Amino acid sequence: QVQLVESGGGLVQAGGSLRLSCAASGRAFSRYTMVWFRQSPGKEREFVAAIHWNGYSTYYVDSVKGRFFISRDNAKNTVDLQMNSLKPEDTAVYYCTADVKVRNWPPMNSYKAYEYWGQGTQVTVSS
Repeated sequence: QVQLVESGGGLVQAGGSLRLSCAASGRAFSRYTMVWFRQSPGKEREFVAAIHWNGYSTYYVDSVKGRFFISRDNAKNTVDLQMNSLKPEDTAVYYCTADVKVRNWPPMNSYKAYEYWGQGTQVTVSS
């Protein structure tokens, strides 16, 4: 079982930046692909970014490429999401999750493929 706690959300103006962090429990963290999703009211949870357990391979949804950057620290069991040039359409609750089934890369982009979720952190971008 994996416990996940997200932090770092807040209110920011369009064009601004935020850095989200996810702290994970468990000794197997370094074996898992870690993934960020987001969910806006009335919409399905959307894949945002993922990082391979090796820390080098990353994968982004097209809408955030070049603006968001995912990183991880396996020694600290954390995964971060640096979000730059934020837009109002980035407003959502952001969640992290872990691919505990250790599937092949690239990662599954459906939220239904993942079992464990944190409580989420709200990101609001004003225009």
